[in-house]
Amino acid sequence: MNAPKIQTAVPLRRYRLGAYTAVVLGEIESSDGIEYRYILALVREGEARPRVYVTAEKNPRARAREGAHRMRVIAEALEEDRGSSDRWGDPDVFAAEGLSLVAGMLGLAEQAQRLM
Repeated sequence: MNAPKIQTAVPLRRYRLGAYTAVVLGEIESSDGIEYRYILALVREGEARPRVYVTAEKNPRARAREGAHRMRVIAEALEEDRGSSDRWGDPDVFAAEGLSLVAGMLGLAEQAQRLM
């Protein structure tokens, strides 16, 4: 998996989604050269490492007219660009869309419950 190389980050939101815990991180410093606005990391209960990441990344100037941020999904056998939007600069909008996306990917029918 081509996971984000997070050096430091601040947890902003925490959710329960079925057998998973999701954490939305902000103020991210990474060593992979990507300017992350937010990262949603999904960890299965009893495991230490995230199974799925959803990222909101600052778009390069060439793509800025499409939206300020692009969303990517990163999992074991998947890395997918989900488009661009200005909306993903808002942590609540990003979290809602990211959680909906991963719930669909994993076939989860439960609604995410905010814990923090």
